[in-house]
Amino acid sequence: MTDHGSTLPLLALAPQPRPASVNYGFTGDLADLRACSAAIRRGSKSFHLASLLLPVRVREATHALYGFCRHSDDLVDDTRAGPEALARLHDRLEAIYAGSPAANPIDRAFARVVRDHAIPKSAPLALLSGFAMDMEGRRYDRIGEVKSYATGVAASVGIMMAMVMGVGDASSLARAADLGIAMQLTNIARDVGEDARNGRLYLPRDWLAEGGIDADAFLRRPRFSPALAGVIRRLLEEADHHYRLGHAGIERLPPDCRLAIRTAALVYREIGLRLAAQGYDSVGHRAHTPLSRKLALVLSARRADTPLSGRIDADLPPDPAAAPLVAEATGSFALLRTAGPEPSSLPGASSIERVTLIMMRLELSAREENRARRVASRRKAAALA
Repeated sequence: MTDHGSTLPLLALAPQPRPASVNYGFTGDLADLRACSAAIRRGSKSFHLASLLLPVRVREATHALYGFCRHSDDLVDDTRAGPEALARLHDRLEAIYAGSPAANPIDRAFARVVRDHAIPKSAPLALLSGFAMDMEGRRYDRIGEVKSYATGVAASVGIMMAMVMGVGDASSLARAADLGIAMQLTNIARDVGEDARNGRLYLPRDWLAEGGIDADAFLRRPRFSPALAGVIRRLLEEADHHYRLGHAGIERLPPDCRLAIRTAALVYREIGLRLAAQGYDSVGHRAHTPLSRKLALVLSARRADTPLSGRIDADLPPDPAAAPLVAEATGSFALLRTAGPEPSSLPGASSIERVTLIMMRLELSAREENRARRVASRRKAAALA
């Protein structure tokens, strides 16, 4: 991760809302947030589900944060994208931190998050560094290198999320980074086959060698084997270690944010459990969590004593891969922290009300999906006739 000098230049200047006259009497902020919300709905159903459990004051900033991350990921993941796509993202990030974001709703919304929550530039830069690893087709010899990648593409987001919630001490940010690492390791385990068919391999090469698997041969012809199952199981065990660390930090979040983060942790971890149930075969199958199970996890997340609970020290130092980012974010948060009411004292809907709302929205979504499938089936039958 690159050193970017002293802490103060890393903080955004205050980007000004657009004049009302430019937008026929409106600032345009709401339209920017809607664009970000649309990105999160398209990009991750699990993350969108968890975000709906957040109080409004945090949810809007979360959608803006995720909107920028998702948009950036989509740009560099495009098969037609080259190094120039990443260079443009760096230019846009520089403009955001200079207080003059590009005329793009996602950039404008993220600039407000940067300003309001003291997000250090090193966090989104770590994200772009992770994307650069993807574009380069990087290989990872050891699990520590895999975690460095996971820190860039996921722990950086976890740290920014914690800061948006108003938490910025070193221990809490370390646990947020752990949760991000855990989720990314789960993603890697789930997508082994898909990634290999796209020429990418994130499993540690030394683990593969210990199992007698030639990494280059596997990339040429991805095949499931008992040895590969052992590597994937080992990766999920490593993810579970970080899930438990991340869970230990959830109680340090504002009370009205804990349900959402606990839900996200349980829903993502469920992917690993589904993968285990199918014999750790993520080459021929893709683990999927049905809607009914997600609803059950939303309800179980209301309890602090989840399967992730356990005796673990919440004050443990961050993983070495995430330590520099945690340190810089801690310093940035301390510089701009202002006195004010604790987030937990702010009014908002109760957790029961939010869970009820989530269940209603998910039920409506399920009905719409079923209706769309029926229409598609009728059209197909008519075409065949």
